[in-house]
Amino acid sequence: MTSDDPKPTPDELPDADSSQNSRGDSGATVTKNSNVFDRLSLPERKYVLALLRDETFGGALLMIAAVIALVWVNSPWGDVYLEISNIRVGPEALKLNLTLATWAADGLLAIFFFVAGAELRHELQVGTLKDPAKAAVPIAAALGGMVVPAILYFSINIIAPDGETVGWGIPMATDIAFALAVLAVVGRRLPVALRAFLLSLAVIDDLGAIIVIAVFYSSDFNLLTFVIAIACLIAYGLLQRARFRPWWVYLTLAVVAWGFMHASGVHATVAGVAAGLLTRVKTDPGETESPGDRAVHRIGPISAGFAVPVFAFFAAGVDLRGVGIAETITNPISIGVIVGLVIGKPVGVVGTAWLVARFTKAKLSDSVAWRDVLAVGFLAGIGFTVSLLIAELAFEEEPASLTSAKLSILVATLIAAACAAVVLKSRNRHYAQVYASEELDEDHDGIPDVYQDNSKPASDDGGDPDSGGPSR
Repeated sequence: MTSDDPKPTPDELPDADSSQNSRGDSGATVTKNSNVFDRLSLPERKYVLALLRDETFGGALLMIAAVIALVWVNSPWGDVYLEISNIRVGPEALKLNLTLATWAADGLLAIFFFVAGAELRHELQVGTLKDPAKAAVPIAAALGGMVVPAILYFSINIIAPDGETVGWGIPMATDIAFALAVLAVVGRRLPVALRAFLLSLAVIDDLGAIIVIAVFYSSDFNLLTFVIAIACLIAYGLLQRARFRPWWVYLTLAVVAWGFMHASGVHATVAGVAAGLLTRVKTDPGETESPGDRAVHRIGPISAGFAVPVFAFFAAGVDLRGVGIAETITNPISIGVIVGLVIGKPVGVVGTAWLVARFTKAKLSDSVAWRDVLAVGFLAGIGFTVSLLIAELAFEEEPASLTSAKLSILVATLIAAACAAVVLKSRNRHYAQVYASEELDEDHDGIPDVYQDNSKPASDDGGDPDSGGPSR
């Protein structure tokens, strides 16, 4: 590109898939790149980085809220914390006279799941999961990362005399905000493609978790109120298709759907993820941003900066006063959760990704090695927010079991974060090289040079001997 050439817009720049069925100067056909974890297209890169910035900030607030709750409930003023958690507000006539802790779990997390639903639809339609060939690895990895931990937990508890198999859904989840907060400390230069992979794992996990909650952790089902909730969601989706614009109509439908979903006995957060999935993410001619992306950008900071930290404050307050910690952490529930998150998650994520890559003959991008995927697998073992939610639903009537589950989630989160940190630290020099290559902008036009060099393969972000690519 010479200085006289017009500057391309982000949408005009080639992405990792742009070489399909094109011809080079020699006339030879260039086949589609079969690498996984290749560099993202520039528009998707910008979308992912903006999203991750919000989640990283939210992760820091989440950590602070959890620490405050844990310290407070185990202090001499712990009873005050419990009293605040059990304060009831809301109209009894609408069955919404709930404790503050329940409002945080059923109400505020509905915002979190709405954002997760909109993010998943974006990834499936216009993002990193839109290409079925390249989506196979992250989708399979996410499924493996849910199934393996659940099997490990169930197996440990079914053979134990005092086991509780009902908690099998606890180690299925991934907390993207907490994981990104860990990355901000020990892995700031992790390639954007791997960050996008972690994001994909998390949003697919969230969808899987909400399905598990709806099917296995709901009670006292009421068909009439459930049908009304579904009718509201159908109206929401039809108005999206009709390009109806007034936002307050969608907000009203979502709130009403949430209320009737709560009354139906199905967990109210299901309404949140359903509304997110129904929100349009493809732009129409003349639009600069789709309704789904606009909602994520506006509501995402509320979710990450307020909804999730407040939930963490009420959910992470594990009262250990008068409790034998050693006995609590070594019972089958705790062992199942810790083994599921710390071992099951990375085994499920990496093992399934490797099998799918092997059988589809896909290969890693030259800048990525399998131990990088292992680091992401350990980060996926940070369950926290949704794991705490499922624990509360599974052991709602069993305080001792709930304490074991929550304490083991906190312990597993710390262990998984430490394991991820070890792997990430061992690769920091390589990540710095990749980061420098991806961020280089010598002409200072705001577009990384790697996106403007059409002659450079999309996956050439700096080779690495561990990945089978050329070394630097």
